[in-house]
Amino acid sequence: MKKKISDIGISVLDLALVLDGKSIAYTFANSADLAKHVEKWGYKRYWLAEHHNMEGVASSATSVLIGQIASQTSTIRVGSGGVMLPNHAPLIIAEQFGTLETLYPGRIDLGLGRAPGTDQLTTMALRRDQRAAMEFPENVKELQGYLSASNKNSRVRAFPGEGLDIPIWILGSSTDSAHLAAALGLPYAFASHFAPTQLHQALAIYHQHFQPSAQLKEPYAMACVGAIAADTDEIADKLATSYKRLYLGIITGQREKLKPPVEPNEFYIDPLQQAALEQMTTYSLIGGPEKVYTKIQKFLDETQVDEIMITSPIYDHAARLHSYEIISDLKKR
Repeated sequence: MKKKISDIGISVLDLALVLDGKSIAYTFANSADLAKHVEKWGYKRYWLAEHHNMEGVASSATSVLIGQIASQTSTIRVGSGGVMLPNHAPLIIAEQFGTLETLYPGRIDLGLGRAPGTDQLTTMALRRDQRAAMEFPENVKELQGYLSASNKNSRVRAFPGEGLDIPIWILGSSTDSAHLAAALGLPYAFASHFAPTQLHQALAIYHQHFQPSAQLKEPYAMACVGAIAADTDEIADKLATSYKRLYLGIITGQREKLKPPVEPNEFYIDPLQQAALEQMTTYSLIGGPEKVYTKIQKFLDETQVDEIMITSPIYDHAARLHSYEIISDLKKR
């Protein structure tokens, strides 16, 4: 049976983008305000992603921001989308998320990624073993061990953390992560908002090879998409110029803060860059309510995921709130 929008969970990925002309404190205040609104609108979870050495992204201290968002809300799940485990000792993450779970019981998610979330030079500055990315599967298992009740006889233990029920997710943008999530019997989240190429192959691998675990008996997959909803297609197209410029900066290596929108006919892109941008943003749902509803349903029909996570790089905070509100209303149909 095909899933409908009303059948699935809808969640938020906040990249904590810094706006051109605004402060990082402004970003954090807007994140807290967005979290309060989406909780009221019925969103399932609110995740933040670890990045480093990026002037336009303020989520470097991911666990600190998770605590701040959790303190400003009361029911929505809050977590990492994700913590880049090669940057950290597994024991430290067990302690940090054990602390969060103790403060906000039953509300914390721990999403883990293999990438460093930064460039090679900054990876070295993070002082982690350069082999850590290759040891990601072993480090995930080590982290699971610290959080397990069975670790009580170990000489190295996580306090707080040990024995707490903190759901671990595997995040990824390739088939490697799908194999790992399936083998460990963990929920799987795919970053199709910027890496759409292997989405369908990864989902197929995950479902085909899934092994039940103590955490999860059946496979559970989530995919992240970009979405900009507005009252009309024309308004959404204008808002999306900020989003497109942001992703163009990723493609060209000229990252910048999120810029205000311009009229679409004023936004010229080199044809070669346009092709790369269209490929990267394959799963970008932009338009008025009807258009976005149709696109979300088409995405569901194609993927049959259990949950969709939405990131909305919109410059104006009120417009970003309205976009998430429109999408929450679509779920009620």
